[in-house]
Amino acid sequence: MNTSVEPDLTATARSAIEIACAGQVDRIPDFYHEQFVDHVNSMVFRGHAGARESVGFYRSIFSDLRFDIDDQVTQGDRVATRWTLHGTYRRRPVTLHGIVISRFRDGKIIEDYGVTDSLALPRALGVVRTVVLLIDIARNRVKLPGGAGRPQS
Repeated sequence: MNTSVEPDLTATARSAIEIACAGQVDRIPDFYHEQFVDHVNSMVFRGHAGARESVGFYRSIFSDLRFDIDDQVTQGDRVATRWTLHGTYRRRPVTLHGIVISRFRDGKIIEDYGVTDSLALPRALGVVRTVVLLIDIARNRVKLPGGAGRPQS
């Protein structure tokens, strides 16, 4: 009789997004492998520090950041999660949608491939708030993650 308990990968992927990605960066090691690689659109982040950097960028834009999980499918060591991000930037509510495919090793996420509509944020903010966001970035009020603009290898 096998008494080992298999990790619930779906629940881990859900918690990683709802807890760690929404801003509780101290919980990143609970869900992500120390050799974690995160591919987000054209950016790549590595390790727990990279995960903190990626989350920190979104938290610097949306202090009230939260995620809803819309759908999940698990097959083998992978979980596909469709999510909705909710936040507010300068009194403008923003909703963004995305999908991430998480690959697991030893019960933790070792690699993510995430995709979002890169133009959804400017569309949601409108022209004036997009310009203000660019000014905030230029003045380092919002810090672009180090992976921004780096092509995936």
